[in-house]
Amino acid sequence: MVRTKNEWPAERDLVVGTVHKVLNYGAFAYLDEYPGKEAFIHISEVSAGWVKNIRDYVRENQKIVARVLRVNPRKGHVDVSLKRIREDQRTRKIQQWKIEQKAEKLLEFAAKSLEKDLDAGYDEVGYAIMEEFGDLYGAFEAAAEEGVDVLVERGVDETWAKAITEVAKKNISPPEVQINGYINLTSYAPNGVEIIRDALGSIKDENLSVQCVGAPKYRLTVVSSDYPTAEDILDKAAQKAIKFVEKAGGEGEFHRELE
Repeated sequence: MVRTKNEWPAERDLVVGTVHKVLNYGAFAYLDEYPGKEAFIHISEVSAGWVKNIRDYVRENQKIVARVLRVNPRKGHVDVSLKRIREDQRTRKIQQWKIEQKAEKLLEFAAKSLEKDLDAGYDEVGYAIMEEFGDLYGAFEAAAEEGVDVLVERGVDETWAKAITEVAKKNISPPEVQINGYINLTSYAPNGVEIIRDALGSIKDENLSVQCVGAPKYRLTVVSSDYPTAEDILDKAAQKAIKFVEKAGGEGEFHRELE
């Protein structure tokens, strides 16, 4: 069960639930992000059209995404709607919920490495992390990319920060972007092939690969953590290769798309 930093959802929030009881006039669903809380879906909020049989739309153990209509913590009531939500919103919410499920499992791994349980993980750092980073996964992703310090600097206990970072680095691959650019390299010297080969060799980079499209065209592919960094690597590599060839009496040209 994925948890949130709040005890109750707010009106208009999207929530994930599991239907556990279906009656003629509506259905009850456990709220997966709010332990111990359930929501009621009145038959009039199941579908935009006329509903003859509610079981044609909801069934026991069905996973749902709904919009919160009313919340009454004093009475313990949460009313939700299935019809007041678009398909793209439903899909996005489910994706976010699955990501947070993964993050909760990672928090449990970190807790176990400290001989603690998931409840302790939430109480000692989980809820604070959600407040600071927006969600659990954001903290694990930051730790995987930047290490322990990014957590400690934002108030996470160092022991927990180390445990979280170790789990994050084992289970989360840093995000990658890929861009392509093309250079035309021409040399008129007798040893022109060697000059171009050396020019391309001069731009070797672990994030850069070079492929011959068909002389004099060469594709440069850059894989990096973000687009600005990738663009910078691509531009510098292209200009370096072109200057190398021009210095030897040749010429070169860089463009982002293949002509």
